[in-house]
Amino acid sequence: MELDYKKIDDVVVEGINHSDAPDYCDAYIASAKYDDPVKGYRDLTENELESLDSEWVHGQVEEWIH
Repeated sequence: MELDYKKIDDVVVEGINHSDAPDYCDAYIASAKYDDPVKGYRDLTENELESLDSEWVHGQVEEWIH
């Protein structure tokens, strides 16, 4: 299943190391919710979290910090 990034919400970012700015290469999405048309509002699975686009993840890290 391909995720629609517009339907991802309640993103929790962990692993932020401010000495690594602006790359934040250790930061990751620890959890997030997804508005699934079939299953309803649910947690993303570990596999889905790991498959998230790195540019999108970096954007979420930037939002989390600011």
